[in-house]
Amino acid sequence: GPAHLFRLAGKCFSFVESTYKYEFCPFHNVTQHEQTFRWNAYSGILGIWHEWEIDNNTFVGMWMREGDSCETKSRQTKVHLVCGKSNKLAYVSEPSTCVYSLTFETPLVCHPHSLLVYPTLTEALQRKWDEAEQLLYDELITDQGYKKILKEIFEEAGLLKATEENEVEKPSKKITLEFETVEKCSKEYKQLSEEIKKLGVLLSQHGIAYKGNSAGNLSVEYVSHQPAAA
Repeated sequence: GPAHLFRLAGKCFSFVESTYKYEFCPFHNVTQHEQTFRWNAYSGILGIWHEWEIDNNTFVGMWMREGDSCETKSRQTKVHLVCGKSNKLAYVSEPSTCVYSLTFETPLVCHPHSLLVYPTLTEALQRKWDEAEQLLYDELITDQGYKKILKEIFEEAGLLKATEENEVEKPSKKITLEFETVEKCSKEYKQLSEEIKKLGVLLSQHGIAYKGNSAGNLSVEYVSHQPAAA
């Protein structure tokens, strides 16, 4: 992420609300401690430093994931970085069960360019992003294809982590009707057309009547019951 934020590493900031004390340690974890005299007072981890949330070339939040178990999932926390006069944990909420939201104020993000993603990338990844922008401008890739390239760039830069679900899906990739580029669409169409022509010839050889539409698709009308030649 932004190099100037690394000076927060190794430090921790606390916030007390009601009987709970929250502690945020940038690039490390978020913890919660129940400050009561109950024998089973909760004290645990709400998330471990995982990845950035990126939107519109901007680091919009830090995700702390894989915290203590909570029913069927793990606790996780999103930390919002906002401009402030000093470094402090300013607000904590739980918008949904076991998902927490922290607001951290710091003067390190007050400059309008302080949370831009592009300047933090290597020259090679910046060139890759520039090329993707040009392809999108020339309409050679779709918006979906552009976003996919950006995700790959952010993962390669270590800003995002590839999810296990995506890694599992790779071997058994499902067929989709969407194409990232016009060239891929045209190539697939040409290959399918050639295959359909070959199928048409085979059907004729084996006495199976068919008709094709303008796209080259086949529709079988009847099947001959005569044995086909080997």
